[in-house]
Amino acid sequence: MINKVGQIMLYVNNQDESLKFWTEKFGFSVISEEDNGQGLRWIEIAPTKDAQTSIILHNKEFIAKMQPELNLATPSLMFYSDNLDELYKDFSEKNIKVGELVNMPSGRVFNFADNEDNYFAVMEKK
Repeated sequence: MINKVGQIMLYVNNQDESLKFWTEKFGFSVISEEDNGQGLRWIEIAPTKDAQTSIILHNKEFIAKMQPELNLATPSLMFYSDNLDELYKDFSEKNIKVGELVNMPSGRVFNFADNEDNYFAVMEKK
């Protein structure tokens, strides 16, 4: 039986720029970083060191060559925030591309783009 989501693979064009976005602008922490010295490098990031789910930043070009059958599309991710207004303001001040705050049946939400123009969403969850 599966009891939690462990890691989400995010295939990016520039790991260093993506790392900068997710840590400096988004506020995630680096949990671990591995490099096998032969081009395979991955960076594990998460909202906190003890988060149950983390994101792994992989080099999209390298993975495509290594495993061409993999679907390297960006996953649709929904993040939660207990203070959506503050987060929206913070993202806007950090020049993160944000969409409008929208009221949905399940709560308020907005989308945002990372440094590679991949869009994700944040929902208010208290």
